[in-house]
Amino acid sequence: MVKDRTKYSSMLGTRYGKDMSPIFSDDFKFRAWRQCWIALAEAQCELGLAGVTPQQVAQLKQYATEINYDVAEAKEREIRHDVMSHVYAFGQQCPEAKGIIHAGATSCDITDNAELIQIYEALDLTRKKLVNLLGLFGNFARQYRDLPILAFTHFQAAQPTTLGERAAMWGYAFTMDYEQVRTLQQNKRLRGLKGATGTQASFLELAEGNEFLVIELNKKFLEKLGYDKDFPITSQTYPRKYDSMILATLAGIGESAHKFGTDIRLMQHRKEMEEPFEKDQTGSSAMPYKRNPMRSERMCGLARSLLARELESRMTASVQWLERTLDDSAPRRDYIAQAFCAVDEVLNLAMNIMERPVVFPRMIKRHLDLELPFMATENIMMTAVKKGKDRQVIHEAIRGVSQEAARRIKEEGDNNHLLEMLAADPKIGMTKAELDAIVDVRKFIGRAPQEADEFVEKIVEPILNEEKACLGLHSNVQV
Repeated sequence: MVKDRTKYSSMLGTRYGKDMSPIFSDDFKFRAWRQCWIALAEAQCELGLAGVTPQQVAQLKQYATEINYDVAEAKEREIRHDVMSHVYAFGQQCPEAKGIIHAGATSCDITDNAELIQIYEALDLTRKKLVNLLGLFGNFARQYRDLPILAFTHFQAAQPTTLGERAAMWGYAFTMDYEQVRTLQQNKRLRGLKGATGTQASFLELAEGNEFLVIELNKKFLEKLGYDKDFPITSQTYPRKYDSMILATLAGIGESAHKFGTDIRLMQHRKEMEEPFEKDQTGSSAMPYKRNPMRSERMCGLARSLLARELESRMTASVQWLERTLDDSAPRRDYIAQAFCAVDEVLNLAMNIMERPVVFPRMIKRHLDLELPFMATENIMMTAVKKGKDRQVIHEAIRGVSQEAARRIKEEGDNNHLLEMLAADPKIGMTKAELDAIVDVRKFIGRAPQEADEFVEKIVEPILNEEKACLGLHSNVQV
């Protein structure tokens, strides 16, 4: 098919989020509508409602996935109602059943349940990618558990950590997102059959006032769609607050990804770690030498869009007047699908980065060597005191030498010669070898290696063991 380049096309769902896009396609949606109509008719048949016969249900099932789009689209141009257009089209294929399709239902009895089916399918894909991403973080944390690296607070050099511990920090944020997704999935529910304002009045009329039949109809409808719970209280729609709960979880993934992507960008600037760079990849049109962190930048950009999508959903939920107003329809068609496609691409990018990260241990050591001697001055002072030196004298001597060493680094671009300068000072009275022993970086990283191990053993591995069926996914990124 030739691409039409004369019309706007959203990158989300076409270029990005290709695994997620089919879930929010028209075909998935309209098949879900037919699932709902069939479940409704079958439940009515079993309960003896609306005169539905087994033959009619069988005919509906025959055309569950074979949708006559041309008929539906032509009808919609005529009547300007998408649901009734598809009722008509379904009826054209199933002439024996056309009179019972949608019996007793309002549009949201079909569309809202179908949308929730889409959302849960999308959450399932999201969970699977989170699981695989956690596996990548776990592998990286284990590999670099004891590689010391300079840590920062306020983006100023602080105590060292290890690269494995830093990866555990990134991964643990996504672990919290995984737990949120799991909670949503474990409590998933449909709207059910609630009628025009949530009172089930039309179904009560259909059942001639028999409340038991209405309750059973709703129960059977849910079961046939594979669910056992619904929202106990709805208006014409399921609570739009639920959308904002979903999008808050997706925004949480965006938060984690933005933090991770920003850290990668900072580390790539410091030449300590890089995202993958393809053999023939061009970093800049003007500067041939550049290796821009384009995956991380794209991930951060899409992550910010997720934060905005959550706000949209909260605004929509907050202005649903009384039992419903239709100004929710158009924006929801955009931001729910767009948010899931964005989160899919965000996770693709995070996986892609962690599948082939590039680490530069010598550059990491160089940065440590530039800062660590200053961090060790308190330990040096305490060692000198233990040797019988006067603390105040030693403190003043180290202060003066440290300031001179710092001046040379900042003003002259020199390396850090603090240890040599301290060894040459008779007030300190310590050799270079003694000072080197004090400044062993492993004395400054605390339990970072053990914490990286604990992240893998106590957090990642239990998830991977529980989610074995999800493993084996790889990033799907158009670089």
